[in-house]
Amino acid sequence: MGVVIEREEWALTPLAYPLLSAAGLAAVLLLPYFSARAAAHAAGPSPSPFDAGAGPFLRFRRAFLLLFALASVVEGIQSVFGEDEFVRCGLGREQMAARLAATAAAALFPGAISGVISDKIGPRSACIFYWVLQLAVGALKSFSALRCGWINNFILALASSVFSFCFETWLVVEHEKKQDLLFDTFWLMTFFESVSLIGSQEITNVLVSNGDNGFLLPYAFAATLSIVGILYIRNASSTTQHASAIGSYQKSFFAHVLRDKRVLILVLAQASIHFAVSAFWFLWAPTIVADGRYAQLSVIYPCFLASRMLGSAGFPWFYGATAPFQNEDSLTIAYIGAGLALSIVAYDYQEIGTLVILFCIFHACVGFILPSLARLRTMYLPNELRGGMMSFSLSLANAAIFVFLLQDAHRRNIENSTILGLASCGLLGAGGCIHMLRRWRKHTRQNARSL
Repeated sequence: MGVVIEREEWALTPLAYPLLSAAGLAAVLLLPYFSARAAAHAAGPSPSPFDAGAGPFLRFRRAFLLLFALASVVEGIQSVFGEDEFVRCGLGREQMAARLAATAAAALFPGAISGVISDKIGPRSACIFYWVLQLAVGALKSFSALRCGWINNFILALASSVFSFCFETWLVVEHEKKQDLLFDTFWLMTFFESVSLIGSQEITNVLVSNGDNGFLLPYAFAATLSIVGILYIRNASSTTQHASAIGSYQKSFFAHVLRDKRVLILVLAQASIHFAVSAFWFLWAPTIVADGRYAQLSVIYPCFLASRMLGSAGFPWFYGATAPFQNEDSLTIAYIGAGLALSIVAYDYQEIGTLVILFCIFHACVGFILPSLARLRTMYLPNELRGGMMSFSLSLANAAIFVFLLQDAHRRNIENSTILGLASCGLLGAGGCIHMLRRWRKHTRQNARSL
């Protein structure tokens, strides 16, 4: 007589995702009625965040956000399968770690200099290069014989590095004199990215069939979107020129990045959040199912993105003259919140429901942190060095990721809790650095007044 083993299943409440999404949308829709600009205009509420600005900037931002949303959809399609894609290629756990470590090492140097190249050739050309990379990956993965090639992972790693700075740099360089409108666009970018990642999951579910060939359709769709992106940027007008010499760029980079302690703080803060997010995506699934219970990860995943939407939608409520805190203070609190959430996960095993709540808190903090860092970069960093500075910070995080992946591939002597604990320490340390930045700026203002 056979033995039947019953598998216990943990189910997420059906209201979690709708409530998080509704809260994020409410934060966006109610913003015009409670913002400082609405108080300044007694006739009625201020314009919607989607309609702020006038003339060329408004047209540019609408087209830019649409293009950025398409890029985020492509990013989501390329990464939505995650570990399942490696399993379908016949790779085990050690082989996965070795593949990812080799990819991180191969993309480390090109990714580090990609920002410098972007600053030299211009952000529009960098965006076109990003779309070309995605087109290459989409075309290669559209064929079953080429889907498991190592070159695909390398190109994707390089494309992700370029994606992290090229669109933001393009936006700032084109409209550097409209800082208030740029600050609104930063959080809208994070908001649209989260929405697009959720949409990419839905698109993939529609395109994928039960057969193996069905897994090729999303990649073909991503390649098609890449062609659309290339054609649009090639026809878009530009008002900027990039013709600085290599020597002058090196001097500027050393003076404004490596020798400016304020910018170095932003480099470390960006590296810490990038490492923490990467560690999360590697470890969240095995952490949730560690006790052997079954959980529908595809249902939990959108809740994290909805939390990120909520965090980004909360950004405009916490900056400005009437905000309850200074932006650096709010950013410090967000870093501490994200660090504490990961530290609880790393300290001891928690129930699945508690883990989901902690990861949602982490993503809400990430949604607030990303536009806050973009705002501080605009305040302290020359625009012509933005790509190089961001790629430099990402290279620091990628180097740490490579070390952990290499150790896991060969020795498997690093616990998941150790990696999450280090990510937590990095976030808490970054929060302390942002607090120091706030104090330095306060002392600078006091000294200026005394003079």
